Amino acid sequence: MTRKLAILGATGSIGKSTLDLVERSRDRFEVVAVTAATNVAALADIARRTNAKFAAVADASRIQELEQALEGTGCSAGGGEEALIEAAAGEADLVIAAIVGCAGLRPVMAAVEAGKTVALANKEALVTAGQLMTCAAAASGATLLPIDSEHNAIFQSLAGSRSEDISRIILTASGGPFRTASAELIAGATPAQAVAHPNWSMGAKISVDSATMMNKGLELIEARYLFGLASDRIDILIHPQSVVHSLVEFIDGSVLAQLGSPDMRIPIAYALAWPERMETPAQRLDLAAIARLDFEAPDAGRFPALRLAREALEEGGAAPIVLNAANEVAVASFLEGRLRFPDIAQSVERALESADFAAPASIADVLEIDQAVRSRVESLMIEGCH
Repeated sequence: MTRKLAILGATGSIGKSTLDLVERSRDRFEVVAVTAATNVAALADIARRTNAKFAAVADASRIQELEQALEGTGCSAGGGEEALIEAAAGEADLVIAAIVGCAGLRPVMAAVEAGKTVALANKEALVTAGQLMTCAAAASGATLLPIDSEHNAIFQSLAGSRSEDISRIILTASGGPFRTASAELIAGATPAQAVAHPNWSMGAKISVDSATMMNKGLELIEARYLFGLASDRIDILIHPQSVVHSLVEFIDGSVLAQLGSPDMRIPIAYALAWPERMETPAQRLDLAAIARLDFEAPDAGRFPALRLAREALEEGGAAPIVLNAANEVAVASFLEGRLRFPDIAQSVERALESADFAAPASIADVLEIDQAVRSRVESLMIEGCH
């Protein structure tokens, strides 16, 4: 049976990889809706290529431009957040949630409340609204599938297992560009150095998150909600080759891991075809050529973001929202040259220490807290970093 897809964030890296797979298996998928933030030309091209029925641009001021670009296609156009929600909650069976940042929260929640299968590539959905999302999924019967390579690896390793048989899960991390760097180099790290990831090709923000290891901290919070395990049953392990994507330890001492080349089309394909599998053009793993796999515990002194993320997870309530928002502001300031690399984690810590928000009861609450934190962090950075 053909699976109907909505691709939220179709013009980004996850969207492009998804489309690459879909266009190789046209008999298995029908793209019914696609969205983008602002790139109307690329969105219209995708809609034409896939024969999508609906295309939505988040920037409502560009809807007329999108309508013109779609003339003669039979594809309807929409603009603004309501149009993104329409794409998410429409006729798709499977929603690929790849909108970057908190802009994806309401569309993802709409898909969850509509009982869809939602393939999550948007970290913020579970980092900032994990309790809300998982409760809504339980109520609607929605299924959450992880696309992040680490969570997808755990999901694959858990296939057919009972939750009571799990001892712990282990997220692997490359360690980023500063895994072995001197304290002096880290203190003076430039944006160019921070975004130079040794294994993965990613955007600037997530590359900096890899350098601070905040990305692994955010994944720790995601894992809590995806797999229903407490913080003390989720570990992090440095693995510089990025071949073992994550592991699951069971109560009998067995450990299962998922291995593969660092190609996001592998986890995306697993979500697209689940509970089946599909072919991908990803490079096949040659363990003899790789020759060795190294592992080490993360250095808490070098990567304070890991401690901050775990503390935010254990505190719960609004703390993960504060963590995420403060980090986004600090990373943006670093990339703009307004903040030193070590000040990213320090800014996040100050924000967590000064936060006094009640736990969110809705997505509106999450977004309100997010905006308040962003404003506060800007002033804290001015006061404390220079």
